[in-house]
Amino acid sequence: MVRRSRKTELSALDRLEAVIVGSLGDDKADNVVTLDLAGKASFCDRMVIATGLADRQITAMAEHLSEKLHKAGLKRVQVEGAGGADWVLIDAGDIVVHLFKPEARAMYALEKMWGAELDEVG
Repeated sequence: MVRRSRKTELSALDRLEAVIVGSLGDDKADNVVTLDLAGKASFCDRMVIATGLADRQITAMAEHLSEKLHKAGLKRVQVEGAGGADWVLIDAGDIVVHLFKPEARAMYALEKMWGAELDEVG
């Protein structure tokens, strides 16, 4: 019986995160933040949040990221809100990516909702 170690799982997650952060960097995303949600949320282990200045930039970031995730071997990548929205969500399985215009990012404040303050509650 072969058992997968936690270290192997983390390295796969780290590789996925590197693809995401690299793609966003290539597309000049602003203020890219990664939050570790392991044990805090049931829908993902990490969340990546980034800002784009215009609809076209956010749409391009989502398209490029989706392509790079497919090339990295991810079979199912779901994109919600592409094509002119203030907020695009990319579900990459263990990592969820949020692309915002600056005003929407400030309004939804996901870093505050899921950040360090979450550890202090409860």
